[in-house]
Amino acid sequence: MTPSIDVSRIDPILQKYTNQAGALIPVLQEVQAVYGYLPEDALKRVGQTLHVPMSRIYGVVTFYAQFYLTPRGQHTIKCCQGTACHVRGGKGVLEALERELKVAPGQTTDDLKFSLETVACVGTCFLAPVMMIGEDYYGKLTPNTAVKAVRKYSPKAKSEEA
Repeated sequence: MTPSIDVSRIDPILQKYTNQAGALIPVLQEVQAVYGYLPEDALKRVGQTLHVPMSRIYGVVTFYAQFYLTPRGQHTIKCCQGTACHVRGGKGVLEALERELKVAPGQTTDDLKFSLETVACVGTCFLAPVMMIGEDYYGKLTPNTAVKAVRKYSPKAKSEEA
């Protein structure tokens, strides 16, 4: 179930792009920046205001990987599954993350703290296996060190440190 949203939050965005041809992608990017994803009610407002059919909006949203139709976690974990990471144990790291977070790649934890993704490469093969949490890189991982890194981002871990 998706939470209800205040669609009036995107009115300034829509006003800025009114009567601009080719504005759909920038509008969607800005709307997603407001909510963290693209809620259906917001997409309907975009379509009505820009006079763009929902079929076209969904075509764009589902074509580009940058757009999300479901709420995203506060922290995005990108677990590399490229060749170097795979050879050095990336599959085991991913499996440990799945167990810890209780989600599969492409999913978000129930508390909206983490979204887990797999990527083909993050460009740091010398650190394989590697993952990113937000903009932070973690390399030369084992399943245990990957789980420890994720726990640093949980509120429970922070309260236990205090």
